[in-house]
Amino acid sequence: MLVRNNVTSVAPALVAAILLTAGCGGGGVAKSGSGSAASSPTPHGYVEGATEVAEQQSRLLLGDPGSGETRVLDLITGKVHDTARSPGSTALTTDGRFGYFHGPDGTRVLDSGAWTVDHGDHVHYYRAKIQEVGDLPGGAGTSIRSDAGVTVATSADGEASVYRRADLDKGALGTPSPLPGTFAGAVVPYAEHLVTLTAESGGPAKATVLDRSGKRVAAPEAECEEPRGDAVTRRGVVLGCADGALLVHEDDGTFTAEKIPYGEDVPKDERAEGFRHRPGSSTLTAPAGKDAVWVLDVGEGVWTRVETGPVVAANTAGAGSPLVVLETDGALHGYDITTGKETGVTDPLLEELPEAGAGGGAVPVIEVDRSRAYLNDPEGKRVYEIDYNDDLRVARTFDVGIRPSLMVETGR
Repeated sequence: MLVRNNVTSVAPALVAAILLTAGCGGGGVAKSGSGSAASSPTPHGYVEGATEVAEQQSRLLLGDPGSGETRVLDLITGKVHDTARSPGSTALTTDGRFGYFHGPDGTRVLDSGAWTVDHGDHVHYYRAKIQEVGDLPGGAGTSIRSDAGVTVATSADGEASVYRRADLDKGALGTPSPLPGTFAGAVVPYAEHLVTLTAESGGPAKATVLDRSGKRVAAPEAECEEPRGDAVTRRGVVLGCADGALLVHEDDGTFTAEKIPYGEDVPKDERAEGFRHRPGSSTLTAPAGKDAVWVLDVGEGVWTRVETGPVVAANTAGAGSPLVVLETDGALHGYDITTGKETGVTDPLLEELPEAGAGGGAVPVIEVDRSRAYLNDPEGKRVYEIDYNDDLRVARTFDVGIRPSLMVETGR
């Protein structure tokens, strides 16, 4: 349960449990041996072995593609945990709890032991041990998308399989259920369904909604040419297209799709290739070529192009927060999303870097949560914690002992 007031006389986890019992009626009631109800219900979203706490439990998963070494940095304690090697990993993604180290022969799944369950009017935070789960089949280009019920792996050739999240919660992959057909993009769990793109006979890709077994239940009249990138927001699923974005939204069991066009002709090399955002936010970012960043306000249905210096990485916490951009001078720059004005800049933190999309392997990323941003420094073998609401102040620096070229944040 989210607790915002200061309580000093009661342990945070106990406060969370008390408020949880009072405010969340979901979950089954445990029975004692005599058949009487236990004193409190099982917390909604709880899994065996986890501890519910009062505040977000952020952790960073880190990987060095060169050596294969991986680490988990606990941002609450500052402790760095050694984890198994992932030789050949070329990408690292997350669903907020599990890290997915993508390699040429499969995808290693690591449980970070930190996650959030958001019920809209209240939030539950959990901690558990870090543990290995297993290796998913599928080589380079495999995408992983999850929600509280399922995890879906979509291969580069468009085949997809569904894994039960309950199995992953217990530290096992379980038996996957293949989905029939092939898909033109990642299969994204949303609103107890699956949202994806399908194409027939070489035609343009179209938005499609499936049930969890793969049966088509809706096909909103919406096309998406040259699909690229996707994101789940409170407003729905955003799918990147050649002319902008497609928003698939559910309301009372009905799925609709609407276009969010750029509003101008955008050269291919300046289109959004993928999206970065704070989980839970409806403000998305993506490089717009070499010297600008796209900001997509999903709620307003508006794209804004912010002119910057040469872009390496970008992200934002959302409305009211600055756009944070790592540029090739090695410094972080802050920009007002509405006016495009630069609002702050740090001293150089990293050595000179390639521009976003320039190739040559993994480049640094910016992870953002509700109060801090995180920047990985491979050459310096460290991670910077940035207070983006305080003129991009460097709040903490973590020495992690490896070149953290890959990084994601969990627990959000």
